[in-house]
Amino acid sequence: MKSRSKTDVDLATVNAMCLKAGLGKAEKVEPLGAGEFNTVLAVRAGGKEYALKIAPSDSDRVLTYEKDMMRAETYWYDVMRRRTDIPVPEVYFSDFSHELLPADWFVMQKLDGVHPSDKMTEEESAALTEKLAQMAAEIHKVRGEFFGYTQGEHFPDWYAAIRALVETLLADGRRKGMHSRRGKKLLRYIDRYADVLKKADCRMVNYDIWMPNIIVSDTPLGKKYWWIDPERMFWGDRMADFVCLEFFKPFREKTASVKAYNSVAEAPVPVDREHEIRWAVMMAYMGLLQEVEKYYRYTPFMFGWWRNVISSAFAYSKGFKALKETK
Repeated sequence: MKSRSKTDVDLATVNAMCLKAGLGKAEKVEPLGAGEFNTVLAVRAGGKEYALKIAPSDSDRVLTYEKDMMRAETYWYDVMRRRTDIPVPEVYFSDFSHELLPADWFVMQKLDGVHPSDKMTEEESAALTEKLAQMAAEIHKVRGEFFGYTQGEHFPDWYAAIRALVETLLADGRRKGMHSRRGKKLLRYIDRYADVLKKADCRMVNYDIWMPNIIVSDTPLGKKYWWIDPERMFWGDRMADFVCLEFFKPFREKTASVKAYNSVAEAPVPVDREHEIRWAVMMAYMGLLQEVEKYYRYTPFMFGWWRNVISSAFAYSKGFKALKETK
């Protein structure tokens, strides 16, 4: 998708990158994937296929938490490879020196497979929901030593972390002349439920389990599900991943995801008021993310701008409705 954050590179620069990575001369270069933040290219060099990923080069077009995010992505690939059974692509070479261009970049394995189809049958959709929930449970077995993004400030508990993340997003918005009343409302809810949020233990969280970040490949043993683009992962409340799982349903109706998750989870998730509050905070936080990021990534003439307007309003509505309820 078209986005203002993407870095433009010419063929000569790509060739220099391939040579520096030890791949040989670039023989073929073409766009890859449907990402909206980084530039991703399919590159053939030395007779082999690779994926070349390039971070934004303009710091004015990235949110505070997105700075140094490519370093975080390589970190999370490594953590998932070492501490989970989730398939992730191998990173062959990374360069954060800015010698060839003013942006971080790395070369990784180009996967054979496709993103899940938006035309799945009901049975296929149910199977995917089950698989993604179980993959979330897998990463949640990994505990962290601090709360927050690995590339940002670290916090002693989830209340302090999520409050600071909201404050930072509000500041990002103000830099673009935007003042979010709904973001400030979320901050008040976070303070109201501080004691509940402090109960969350620290786990590895994806918070970006969307179809463009899943690759499915066929093997003799069946389908293999890969996770890509883990750049937005953080150490925090595992309830955040229930935002993406069955996104359009309120927490108490995510029965398929909760059942699949609990079937393999180290600590099953109860469907109670405490966990609903923690999910709702992160649902509203997704609304704030999408509200603010459109000012950095798109213009009002781009599809992404209006997609974010609609999705942000939906996330805020679902989150605030649950946070307002008293049970």
